[in-house]
Amino acid sequence: MDLKFSNAEPFAEERDAVDRLLGPGESGWDGGERDEKDHRRAHAGHAARSRRHLVMEALHAVNDRVGWISPGALNYIGKRLSVAAADVYSVATFYALFSTNPRPQRVVHVCTDIACMARGSKEVCADLEKRLGPASAMNGWKHSPCLGVCERAPAALAVEAGNPPHEHLIGPVTVEEVALALKSGPAALAAEAPPMMAVPQAGQEGLMLLKRVGRVDPESIDDYLATDGYAGLRRAFEIGPQQVITEVKDSRLMGRGGAAFPTGIKWESTAKQPATPRYLVCNADESEPGTFKDRAILEGDPFSLIESMTISGYAFGAERGYLYLRGEYPRAYRLLRNAIEKAYERGFLGTDILGSGWSFDLEIRRGAGAYICGEETAIFNSIEGYRGEPRTKPPFPFESGLFGKPTVVNNVETLCNVPLIVQMGGAEYAKIGTEGSTGPKLFCVSGNLVRPGVYEVPFGATLGDVLELAGGVPQGRKLQAVLLGGAAGGFVRADELHIPLTFEGARANKTTLGSGVVLAFDDTVDLSGILLRIASFFRDESCGQCVPCRVGTVRQEEALLRIMHNGHDAKAKDNDIHILRDVGLVMKDASICGLGQAAWNAVESAIDRLGVLEGSKSR
Repeated sequence: MDLKFSNAEPFAEERDAVDRLLGPGESGWDGGERDEKDHRRAHAGHAARSRRHLVMEALHAVNDRVGWISPGALNYIGKRLSVAAADVYSVATFYALFSTNPRPQRVVHVCTDIACMARGSKEVCADLEKRLGPASAMNGWKHSPCLGVCERAPAALAVEAGNPPHEHLIGPVTVEEVALALKSGPAALAAEAPPMMAVPQAGQEGLMLLKRVGRVDPESIDDYLATDGYAGLRRAFEIGPQQVITEVKDSRLMGRGGAAFPTGIKWESTAKQPATPRYLVCNADESEPGTFKDRAILEGDPFSLIESMTISGYAFGAERGYLYLRGEYPRAYRLLRNAIEKAYERGFLGTDILGSGWSFDLEIRRGAGAYICGEETAIFNSIEGYRGEPRTKPPFPFESGLFGKPTVVNNVETLCNVPLIVQMGGAEYAKIGTEGSTGPKLFCVSGNLVRPGVYEVPFGATLGDVLELAGGVPQGRKLQAVLLGGAAGGFVRADELHIPLTFEGARANKTTLGSGVVLAFDDTVDLSGILLRIASFFRDESCGQCVPCRVGTVRQEEALLRIMHNGHDAKAKDNDIHILRDVGLVMKDASICGLGQAAWNAVESAIDRLGVLEGSKSR
């Protein structure tokens, strides 16, 4: 594409979308009317560039309004934010949900990832090809990675650009629903399943993280307050910020996003930094295939996250928080915006919260379809208006994170444990679960099971216990394997259901809990096809910044394709498995972030643990 956009002008709708977000331009230098003074002065320097962090928001505004982002819109956004048009283009083309090529206002993204593959997405796509033509935006539908609706697989996201835009998650999707969404728009579809449908345990006694889902109106702050809402924040103000950190340390709360880093240590390290301001970032960009536990909270109990972030910011001295939400969660976006608005109205956000003398502001930033932005430093770049590429560490986020300041990044589930800890005390909380894995844990249980959904159990429950809660595989079918931790996790055999779902139990059994995915495959599923889809996912989602990941993910997919296409050539297959091991080792040892380091995990476990690829035991 020609990046010389000097003569390209935005469409009227694009200009209006940007101006509604940023306000009218004040001079000819930032998109306004040029006057005589503009010929004698220039607006530059830090002040002119200080709004770069609004690049993603401006791109969303245009994409939502028109359905794609024209060269003129890129040029206009650059002018308004004092960013080169080519730089804006580099950001826009990084994210899968943005398009810099013309496309219809209505597009349906059909999930073809592993959970949906196990539930019939391949057949849905085959029928769509017959009816609408090959998958492409111009035909109205596209293939999509995981949409985070795995309990209702196969899933799709219907999008209609406009003022306002309309988005609708469909699951389980049918060809007829896709056709209706394209003909009449997402608004013509039946109402989306209520949030409680993602939680088969909804309403049961004894739940901690999911106790309000299905019991309260997620749009009502009064419902939230009537069920101990904001009791944790009031208690935090009573005991003070240092004691909050002490309670979190005593609870031995470990991060629930996959890395399992001690939360209290992270907060304490950030609080000790002399630099200010400090920031809190909530990672709600759960894009790991098979992961949807955070969505259950975001849609079923959004006020709990707002309270949790407020307590966390108070503990280590942050006065601003950013909630980075994946772009494929339209209902969560609406409910979180409502929750933040109501929290400001009632004095739970803003200046002098509850008369404490402490202030905290919170805003949502939407992702746009980039799995890599789940990496903590890639989130910083995305919020700051850059491509979502990970940064080299050190410095670590607690030293230099968002906008170069001390920052804490926690995911939704981790944060939502905080009010529980503050109310019951860290030592009491630590009695739940096991010595090395304390508290309740959410698992995203999907695949070929009778009752897929988000399940809450204390740490220490076995894999078999969780599968039993989900009803097991359908009658007449046989469990073939279970993928723990998502695409970046590992497979276990059907005879390993005794594995305790704890951090230490997973390590002892040479697997991982990862993001809490428990994805079951029965004997109807082609596991070699699942492996190929995982390899394709990592190849697509690699940011391309480092060579081991950029090249390794491609070589991994190529080797798997050769093995599947040349299945009768034992020597060639054996050689390709050797290549897989070499490439996997290099990615694991030399990639700069967790994506490349984990891209080989599932394939390795399938070879060594399941023997999926014939001849896999030879090396």
